[in-house]
Amino acid sequence: MNNLSEQEIIRRQSLEALIEMGINPYPAPSFEINCTAKEIKEKYPEDNSLFQKVSIAGRIMSRRIMGAASFVEIQDSTGRIQLYIKRDEIAPEEDKSLYNTVFKKHTDIGDIIGVKGYVFVTQMGEISIHVNEFTLLCKSLTPLPIVKEKDNQVFDAFTNPEQRYRQRYIDLIVNPDIKDVFIKRTKLVNSMRELLNGKGFLEVETPILQPLYGGAAARPFKTHHNTLDMTLYLRIANELYLKRLIVGGFDGVYEFSKDFRNEGMDRFHNPEFTQMELYVAYKDYEWMMDLVEEMVEKVAIDLHGTTEVQVGDNIINFKRPWKRYTMYEAIEHFTGVDISQMNETQLAETAKKLGVQIDPTMGKGKLIDEIFGETCEKHLIQPTYITDYPVEMSPLAKRHRSKPGLVERFEAICNGKELCNAFSELNDPIDQRARFEAQLELGKRGDEESMVLDEDFLNALEVGMPPTVGLGIGIDRLAMMMTNSHSIQDVLFFPQMKNIQSE
Repeated sequence: MNNLSEQEIIRRQSLEALIEMGINPYPAPSFEINCTAKEIKEKYPEDNSLFQKVSIAGRIMSRRIMGAASFVEIQDSTGRIQLYIKRDEIAPEEDKSLYNTVFKKHTDIGDIIGVKGYVFVTQMGEISIHVNEFTLLCKSLTPLPIVKEKDNQVFDAFTNPEQRYRQRYIDLIVNPDIKDVFIKRTKLVNSMRELLNGKGFLEVETPILQPLYGGAAARPFKTHHNTLDMTLYLRIANELYLKRLIVGGFDGVYEFSKDFRNEGMDRFHNPEFTQMELYVAYKDYEWMMDLVEEMVEKVAIDLHGTTEVQVGDNIINFKRPWKRYTMYEAIEHFTGVDISQMNETQLAETAKKLGVQIDPTMGKGKLIDEIFGETCEKHLIQPTYITDYPVEMSPLAKRHRSKPGLVERFEAICNGKELCNAFSELNDPIDQRARFEAQLELGKRGDEESMVLDEDFLNALEVGMPPTVGLGIGIDRLAMMMTNSHSIQDVLFFPQMKNIQSE
């Protein structure tokens, strides 16, 4: 109790008083609800014969006590509505303690209550509920940081971003508008799932704990399984397992997956993130570009009713078709330098001239990637495909059918950031082994993101994988764009945060 504030102490005293009066502050979780605040406000003005016997529950957000009557505002999952509570209406004549003691003295902002009554309109024109039954459903022991206004200025608001991310449950209560971001995120996933299911693709699940990590260039999280006495890794991607299913005979599989990468954090990256990966047999990257355009355009329309979406200071139009550059074309377009014939040494010199930071661990693929990222991405605001990557950048992609040294790969860039990555999948087991071995050599040079050699996956390719195209699309990144959110933390209910060290 020594670390409690004065208000918290008072609330605990109220809790004890309620218990002494024989009132359970946390009763059994059964309270019949037959309407919501939103339903009442939308339907009652059209037909004031509705809602004459309402039963509703919510959290007290404000209250004005005026002797024998009070006005209270409660908030349920759909919004807020005013209650009119009169002493003589909620208690028998011989016992006024329910109002005088329980409600007036021991009920606080933040408490969850259930009420029954009928809907009416006050003299001020506000739709309200005239309460004739009142039940305390949950006593709140910690005061809410209620937003207050004075002279058109907001103060005492729960606005600190770090505090909001750490205590999302409070954020959702006092800043209910942010619920819309997460509702849109769910609609986004449902929209994508609807399209994929409609095309006959199968949603599957693959392992999160893996004996070998693969499918991307990233550092993994490492753990240990005691019973098996073996090292396991949290997956960085689910690509290699999904391609095993294509080998096994499925023509199209996808997964909305939690992936984990033990790397830096910023407003575009969280160590735990969500992506959707899709693999379809007998298709190529040209087909996948058309599908991504169709899918993202559909998401925009399903969420906003239009293909035009506000993202920061820009209006992004996701309407098909999207602009396309090859990677070499993009670099030459934005820098004036043709790097298509350069070797590793020349690329390193070019990067330095362009002001791109590099280090000795970077091979040819990493150098090209850094040059592109630093000089081109920021200029790509409207959805744009970057295609035909150098083979050194794409260890799992199929060699281009007509352009030596390149692979059939694309990334969609939007608002200066990668939205998705896809390629015609490499299904030549001999070429794949050679690429894995090249990655091992990069690892020896100190590249911590180089891929490992997966013998079982190579065995699957030797069994035979049909021509296949694969896609990975970041759900968090897409949600940021579709909800005009500044940070990835804004579209994650519980983003990763640094521990607060106790004294």
